[in-house]
Parts: sequence; structure tokens; C-alpha cells
Amino acid sequence: MPRHAADFIESLRRKAVSIHTITNYERDLRHFADFLKQRGATIESTDHVLLRDFLNYLYAERRLGKSSVSRKLACLKTFFKFMLREGRLKTNPAELISSPRLPKKLPAYLAEDETATIIEMPQGTSLIALRDRAILELLYASGLRVSELVGLNEDEIDMHQETIRVLGKGSKERIVPFGSFAAKAIEAYLEAKHEAGPGKPDKDGAPAFLSVRKTPRRISARDVQRLVARVRLGLKAGRRVTPHTLRHSFATHLLERGADLRSIQELLGHESLSTTQKYTHVSIQHLKKEYDKAHPKAKDGKP
Repeated sequence: MPRHAADFIESLRRKAVSIHTITNYERDLRHFADFLKQRGATIESTDHVLLRDFLNYLYAERRLGKSSVSRKLACLKTFFKFMLREGRLKTNPAELISSPRLPKKLPAYLAEDETATIIEMPQGTSLIALRDRAILELLYASGLRVSELVGLNEDEIDMHQETIRVLGKGSKERIVPFGSFAAKAIEAYLEAKHEAGPGKPDKDGAPAFLSVRKTPRRISARDVQRLVARVRLGLKAGRRVTPHTLRHSFATHLLERGADLRSIQELLGHESLSTTQKYTHVSIQHLKKEYDKAHPKAKDGKP
């Protein structure tokens, strides 16, 4: 199993699959290998019955939800296709297994005033405050994934055109604009960063955003998640906000203000328009709320 898994992961790297997907798949395959060891089974002896047992084990003993189980099954389906294609197995045991039906979840997003509250939380002229403000402004202004933001290099920011060159999922490149508010915040941060010492380039280039430690390095996704967790305290208690919430807010606000789906798809870097279409449902909900508040015949007045 370890050899097959290593070869499979290497094949994903050659296809430029995102590091996030690779990390998840490595973990999923380790879990499956542990399960096989418990059952005294091997990859060669795995059939669809054993795979169903594994899924039941994930539900009953690991207490995983449908989305987590669905992802692990997607990993195994891709893995067994690789095994079949490479001639390491004669049949695909995952072929007969159907994925669990997932409930459709509308993306969580912030109202425009809530977004402004969060973005304006970092105050002051310290390097940390300037960096945090620039990160929040850019996340909302461009709809970047957190992985795209932390991977951003200085030479990929065009301050004159107010655009950034983004390396998205599958190493696909796109150009994304950002507005004057983000430009002002980014410029202030970069000036302060250069005065303090720009930090050393890593294997991927000169990072745009650095962690503020004794030895500065490229900021991590976890650092950005902690930042958003801190600033969300400016909202009402219990409101869950993540970096992805700002991405959802970016897309929803564009749609509500008249942007077309194709443009939003390009900005978000979605492969398929159907992925972007979920924001139309959010927009319709918003319109219904506004209708109910404003139209005299929306409700009959009964309690």
C-alpha cells in the first residue's frame, strides 16, 4: 500500500494538482491503509464489499459527516482508477460504489456593512496592522482563495494596473483586479515591509506577505485563518467567519450589484459555471428578503 500510494501521489504532483488536494488524499489513503491492516486485507484483495464496510466504519465509528466521507470516497475512486490504468489491479472495486448525496448548502456571506467592519478592524501603522489590513482588503477585493493569497509573490502584484497574477487550482493562471482601497492598503504595507527588511525569497519567489517573527517567512494559511478569527469578534457573537467567507461575500456582492455570472466565474477561477451558479441562489434569497420588507402585498399582515 505505501508504494502504491506514493506512486499515486507523485502522479498527482505531475498533473499539478493543488497541494491542498494532495495533502487530503495522502491523509485519506493512510486512513484506508490502517483500515485494511485492521481487517487483515490488502489492496489486491479489496472488493466493493470491503469498501462499503470502510464507508460504514467512517460513519459509525469515526462519526464523519457525508461531506468528509464523500471526499474520502472520491480519493479512493481516483486511486483505484490509477491502479487499474497502471495495470496494478485487474478490476476497480470502487466502480460500483455511489457517492452519498450531499445536502445543498448555500455559501455563507457577510452583508456589506459587516464586511467593512471586519476589514477595518486592524488599525495603526505597525507592520502587523498594515499587513493584516492589506490581507483583508485583498481577500475581499479580489475573492482570492487563502492558498492563492499566501502563495502570492511581490512581482505578481501590478500596482499600476491594480491587478494580480494568481496561480489557482491545477496551476491555472488568471489575472484578477483589485480596487483603490486594496491598492492603498497594499502599498502602505509593502513600503513598511521594505523599510523593515523585505525578507529572503523562498523556493517559490519573494513572498508578498510575511509572518512577523524573528526570521520572517512566507505567511501560512493558518496565520490568515487566525487573523480572520480575531477580527470576526467585531461582529455579533456566534457569527462564524473564515477567509472563504470573504470570497463568498466578494462574489455575492458583485452579483447583487449587477455583475454577470461569466465575469464572476473568471474572477473566482472556477472551472465550471455550475460552481458559480450557487451564488444566484444566495442573490435570490436576498431579493426575496428585500421584497418582503418593501412590497405592500408581500404579506397579509397576520401574525
